[in-house]
Order: sequence, then structure tokens, then C-alpha cells
Amino acid sequence: MSLVSVFLEAFINVLGQAPQVAIIIRVLLSWVPVRLPYGLGEFVWSITEPILGPIRRALPMAGGIDFSPLIALFAIQIAESILLRVLPPPL
Repeated sequence: MSLVSVFLEAFINVLGQAPQVAIIIRVLLSWVPVRLPYGLGEFVWSITEPILGPIRRALPMAGGIDFSPLIALFAIQIAESILLRVLPPPL
């Protein structure tokens, strides 16, 4: 496997995992009202809102439950999987 392929695979993995972790933190913070130090709660909100906002506007609320984080997690995983499959095969 070439060094460029290894770098691209690692970069795509990090690029996919970072928003997933932020979405999970946001979901947990919505269940437990805790104020995080150093503005971390606002940072998580500002990172995840551009992802979750359009999904939330497109979906109707189902019994008062917001399914946008679940759909966003699935979409990120699918996009990450597709990008990893597009990478050139190892030599």
C-alpha cells in the first residue's frame, strides 16, 4: 500500500469520525443538561448544527423525537464508506 493511500485512508477516517463524535456528544448533552467548561458545548453545537439543521427541516417530527442525529450518523458512515472504496487499490 502506498504512503499516499495510507494517508488518504487515515484522513478520510478522521474526517468521518470527528463529526460523528460531535453528534454523539450533542445527543448526550441534550439528555443531560450540563454546561461544559471553556465553551465546549457551544463549540459542539456550532459544529453539528450545519449538519443537523437541514436534516431536521426536511424531516417531520415523529412523536416529538428528533431523528436527525441518527440520519446524519448513517449518512456520514455511508459517505465515508464510499470514499474509502473509491481510493486506489493497494499495490
